[in-house]
Amino acid sequence: MTPRQLPLRNLKRKPARTAGLLLLVLFLAFSLFAGTVISMSLQRGLGSLEARLGADIIVVPSSAKSKVDLDGIFLQGTTGYFYMDAGYVDKLQAISGVEQLSPQLFLASLRASCCTIPVQVIGIDQATDFSIQPWITKSYSKALGDLDVVVGCKVNADIGESIKIYGENCKVVARLDATGTGLDTAIYCSMDSLRHLLESARALGHDLKISGDPAQVISAVYIRVGDGYDIQKVVDDINLHVRKVQAVRTKSMLTGIADSLSGVSRSVRLLILVIWILCIVILLIAFGMLIHERKKEFAVLRVLGMSRAMLARMMLSESFLLSLMGSILGTALAALLVLPFSTLIEGLLNLPFLLPDTPALLGIALFTVLACLVIGPLSSAFAAFRLSRVDPAAILKEGA
Repeated sequence: MTPRQLPLRNLKRKPARTAGLLLLVLFLAFSLFAGTVISMSLQRGLGSLEARLGADIIVVPSSAKSKVDLDGIFLQGTTGYFYMDAGYVDKLQAISGVEQLSPQLFLASLRASCCTIPVQVIGIDQATDFSIQPWITKSYSKALGDLDVVVGCKVNADIGESIKIYGENCKVVARLDATGTGLDTAIYCSMDSLRHLLESARALGHDLKISGDPAQVISAVYIRVGDGYDIQKVVDDINLHVRKVQAVRTKSMLTGIADSLSGVSRSVRLLILVIWILCIVILLIAFGMLIHERKKEFAVLRVLGMSRAMLARMMLSESFLLSLMGSILGTALAALLVLPFSTLIEGLLNLPFLLPDTPALLGIALFTVLACLVIGPLSSAFAAFRLSRVDPAAILKEGA
């Protein structure tokens, strides 16, 4: 048996000891990979929501619970609808600082053939929309026809299929990329198609609480403020001068989300730090105990001709092999638990959650393995240094 074979043989010879050290490294890798993926997914979810909203201000009727209703629709995927007269578009356009605006129309589907639960249907004005249309054109460059719909990534319907909403067959023409928010469960169509669905819902006896002509209602107006204007001042002007509406600054919606996200991310990072400190301390103690347990073994190896440097390399090699196996197993286990259950994690955290893309996930996995390959051998380096000071004659004489 050569000195190169010794590290692996030593690990096999003491399976219980090897398994204990392996579990420590596995736990290190698991916590680092899972924690990093969760933190990054939360950050990406918030960034995706900001990009998808695309507006500085959202105006809704004062009868809506403004921020509460909007948070539910955009974040948790809950369904809702509220209506106001389409004439408010002209009133809002007259407010100083409003550079661009576009109305949307909401309809909560009680049941759709694509889903076992109600879905949010959103009608957009394709001529003026600047928040959803840019995302649609990534996969569908044509104008949406009558009863053509675009579905969020979590809606169970493929392109070319038809889904039934309030008795109407709607053709799926495109799917949107994931946002990690409630928008992923929404269905989008043209304003004319949504008005058609409104009429179908009313014909089926559903009371949508629409006062006035259903063809002249909208649910919300998205506003982009011009350069040089104070967004909060525009919000205040709308709330002051336009009656029976409530202007909500999208940043105020996102502030609460960002605060919650920041708190969760800090907790995750703190937990990772605590776990790593504990595991490193335990590894240091464990390798220190190994010195005492194996000192006679090391003394015999020295007598047989193994130098101090060779003995230290053997210890470091054992630690490297443990770190390599533990980090790969821990990273794989974390990936198996986090990636397939991202939807469940999103629901538990109640925050935007969008997994990193494949190259980023591979980068996190590589970083995790490399970090463990550094920490493991460093933890054994002190033990290896102490080992280099062992006097084999004194150890053997002590055991005589």
